[in-house]
Amino acid sequence: MSDTPPDRLSVNPNSPFHDAAALERGVGVVFKGVEKTNVDEYCVSEGWVRLSVGKTVDRKGNAMTVKLQGEVVPYFQDIATAPED
Repeated sequence: MSDTPPDRLSVNPNSPFHDAAALERGVGVVFKGVEKTNVDEYCVSEGWVRLSVGKTVDRKGNAMTVKLQGEVVPYFQDIATAPED
């Protein structure tokens, strides 16, 4: 596996962008210069993240999320710490 995280990644196993091997390594996300720990999905090329909103769930049991636009910098936690600005 390469040392570059995927362009798009989701923690939802039903998503076509779910990658269990990458998630097992541990992927950290820096969004607009701030480390985020509640990221459900991200896309580097389109510049957005989906963040969990508390512990609320929809009627299908999926976490409620909000989509935010901005600079996304993913990294693997097993090889480095959060990138510095």
